[in-house]
Amino acid sequence: MIPFFVQIKCQLGKTYQVANAIADAEVASEIYSTSGDFDLLAKFYINDDEDIGHFVANKVQVFEGIQDTRTIITFKAF
Repeated sequence: MIPFFVQIKCQLGKTYQVANAIADAEVASEIYSTSGDFDLLAKFYINDDEDIGHFVANKVQVFEGIQDTRTIITFKAF
């Protein structure tokens, strides 16, 4: 499994709606609210043969209320 994170910027007033929709869809393993330029940070796992860009475009960016995303690919956990 490949872990990666997606920072999510929501439309004003939509953060909880987006977080709940992602949680209900059960596509993320963890979802956190954050401060700064992005409103949410979500952790995802995909199979080794899946494409991260395709996953983000078709499974993450589809939720109503998402304005922007930034994908963070990680290499090693310590």
